[in-house]
Amino acid sequence: MEHPLLFENDDPVVDRVRTICAEYPEFGEKMAWGRPTFRAGQKLFAVMGASMDRPHTLVFKPDPDERPALLQDDRFFVPKYFGPGGWLGVALGGDTTDWTFIAELIDESYRQIALKRQIAALDDRHLR
Repeated sequence: MEHPLLFENDDPVVDRVRTICAEYPEFGEKMAWGRPTFRAGQKLFAVMGASMDRPHTLVFKPDPDERPALLQDDRFFVPKYFGPGGWLGVALGGDTTDWTFIAELIDESYRQIALKRQIAALDDRHLR
């Protein structure tokens, strides 16, 4: 069964997330479940659209120590399928999105799943 596409090709929210994710070492993008997924090599670190009824959301893997605090904020939720693995979802779009904070969440998610060499390459970039 093929999943329906959740986003148009030129969706500005997806483009904004893609721009943030594309800066990471060994970045890749692949369509899965009808939505863009962003990867460090083959491993997911961000997914657009938690569900068909919540398309403008980002699914990410937070630091386990920070997860409880994030869940105290109404913007965050436990996404179906990903939630049991520790992932969270956050609403995106509109004038209220703090894109600096979203970039920090993406960075932490990348660091949770990336290989040591990918993290070393990322940290090397920050030192320059």
